[in-house]
Amino acid sequence: MTQQPQWGISLSKYFVLPQRVILAIMGFLAILNAYTMRVCLSQAITVLVIKKNNSDSIDGGHAICEADDLDNGAASDGGKYEWSEELQGLILSSFYIGYIVTHVPGGLLAEKFGGKWTLGLGILSTAVFTMLTPVAIEHGGSDWLIVTRVLMGLGEGTTFPALSVLLAAWVPANERGKLGALVLGGGQVGTIMGNLLSGVFLDTYEWPFVFYFFGGLGVIWFVIFIFLCFSDPSSHPFIKPSEREYLNKEIGTIGRNESLPPTPWKAILTNLPMFALVCAQIGHDWGFYIMVTDLPKYMADVLQFSIKANGLYSSLPYVMMWIVSVGSGFVADWMIRRGIMNTTNTRKVMTGLAAFGPAIFMVGASYAGCDRVIVVVLFTICMGLMGAYYAGMKLSPLDMSPNYAGTLMAITNGIGAITGVVTPYLVGVMTPNASLLEWRTVFWVAFGVLCVTAVIYCIWASGEVQPFNDAIIEPRSVDFEAEERKPQPKLKAMEQSS
Repeated sequence: MTQQPQWGISLSKYFVLPQRVILAIMGFLAILNAYTMRVCLSQAITVLVIKKNNSDSIDGGHAICEADDLDNGAASDGGKYEWSEELQGLILSSFYIGYIVTHVPGGLLAEKFGGKWTLGLGILSTAVFTMLTPVAIEHGGSDWLIVTRVLMGLGEGTTFPALSVLLAAWVPANERGKLGALVLGGGQVGTIMGNLLSGVFLDTYEWPFVFYFFGGLGVIWFVIFIFLCFSDPSSHPFIKPSEREYLNKEIGTIGRNESLPPTPWKAILTNLPMFALVCAQIGHDWGFYIMVTDLPKYMADVLQFSIKANGLYSSLPYVMMWIVSVGSGFVADWMIRRGIMNTTNTRKVMTGLAAFGPAIFMVGASYAGCDRVIVVVLFTICMGLMGAYYAGMKLSPLDMSPNYAGTLMAITNGIGAITGVVTPYLVGVMTPNASLLEWRTVFWVAFGVLCVTAVIYCIWASGEVQPFNDAIIEPRSVDFEAEERKPQPKLKAMEQSS
């Protein structure tokens, strides 16, 4: 174990919050920044492209929604770029091409060298390319924009795998639900901020300001994160000795050196609960990416919201999603702690709630026509229920393999992110006229994907430590006294109870 420097012990007295909570907060802000940079283009594109003129009636499938009490402002007239719906779908999906590529390498790098720099440099590079986006659009049009979005995705692809490694090293099992939900809740808050502030900025300033603002926040986060956070408790110079001892006792210390055994790819990829987890991730991402990427377009093209109202009402569903995600984390921890349900069944219940509920309300919103109040309410309930995913299958990688949490998160999130490439482009192909009937078909497809994948997860998922994790405990443990080594007894207890 690394000896803590005296200056670090002295500095630790000035920190009120435990370092694991500070890490969770910075992890929350990391995902928040990642999502604001990711989603701001979904708002900006509505003022960049020449607006489609739909003059058909609603019976013909075209929304001709007019101003009402919910929004009496004028809809955006659009911009100067003549990009088809299909090209817009390709632009919005291009981010995920790069995002997929760096998932597995990001997880492996974080496991070997620690999550600090893997996460930090990934967010920094995304921030830099976000600020370069206006230059790419103005000088290279759609082609350069696509390239820039791919490069942004390459940087951001390391985010979730690196955070999984950090959480596995810092968060004890009995705090995993609430701190994990707090960190992952950054996605909802980032989407809220990205949509809401983008709407305000686009209504007040020129559109490039959106990208400069969110990219600049990412750079500021990087500077603060590098100073405050470290890969694990044993390498943290100013953690309080009492917290360091507690975390070493509860979690142990994962060694990182060149002699680590190779990742058991065959055991992971042939594991049935792992298959169920991947399916659930695909279902979540299919529904989530349709909403994150295309909800602003639906509200602009179909419901004819003004720019500012679009930003406001596109963000409301994610306010509810964040509230539910944090609340469900506390409920899940309470259920497990009180013995009401074991970890496996708790994850299944939360995942089922987060899939079947949104599927129903998403389709229901498409049948509400131009009743904009009902549409916003239904979409808000839809995304609110989806927040339960973050106390469900989103925590399964940490449950199944604390030692390989980064790799498992990389596999599941990476495969799920393929839907980020498919769904925006598919939506563009399926909605060439941006009509209500075309969008209804989009939501029915999402309904099917969400339900089928949730059923698979509820049958075969597991919240227990998997066999492929056990074999590497000894090589990955730093030299502790045998009686102080907690992971082994815990794993044996789980094996006996299963």
